[in-house]
Amino acid sequence: MTAGIDVPDRRGRTGLDRAGLDLAGNPRVQVREVRLLACHWSVLRTTTFDYQHADGCWSTQQRETYDRGNGATVLLYDTRRTTILLTRQFRYPAYVNGHPDGMLLETAAGLLDDETPQDAVRREAAEETGHVIGPVRHVFDVYMSPGSVTERVHFYAAPYSAGTRAGTGGGVAAEDEDIEVVELPFDTALAMVRSGEIVDAKTIMLLQWAALDGPFRHRRSRARSRAQ
Repeated sequence: MTAGIDVPDRRGRTGLDRAGLDLAGNPRVQVREVRLLACHWSVLRTTTFDYQHADGCWSTQQRETYDRGNGATVLLYDTRRTTILLTRQFRYPAYVNGHPDGMLLETAAGLLDDETPQDAVRREAAEETGHVIGPVRHVFDVYMSPGSVTERVHFYAAPYSAGTRAGTGGGVAAEDEDIEVVELPFDTALAMVRSGEIVDAKTIMLLQWAALDGPFRHRRSRARSRAQ
């Protein structure tokens, strides 16, 4: 008996070796076998499939996929004060791959679990920043690393103010979270992207959206007009 296949794993899941076997959306892909490699919190699989190339020839290929579930993230902004609210926390994968201290500035984010993306970002905003936000604006949905990670992240934005603050934030202690809340002027945050001080992909994407098509787009347009 194998956890995650015949008997429940630590999260109560079974049948994890069957993911993808019923895919039929692409006639050029025929899944042959799925092997479960690990299922601690997330799920690591090796899948063997036949793939038809553009010239009509078929080849048998293997891919490893890391399934951690889908996630959601939210940019909190204050247009009156021209500020945004980010978090700073330790990220071991970044640390082991060359980041000086592993402490990354990020937008509030987390996994969906059994929630809707909107509920998830509201929960994460409250847990991480202490702000209880109202309506959220959907920005886009993105596969962050489609070569190996199945995760799709739902991006949102929402206003914050002194009136939305209901706690200190900092994350959930029971989940070993130790999160610092960081408020920055929007222009400072953009400069930190250029300087390499902000290197988190979802945060950079939301900052660029905010400047080009989001809550600070008119301000950036006025700045360009004055520079001409």
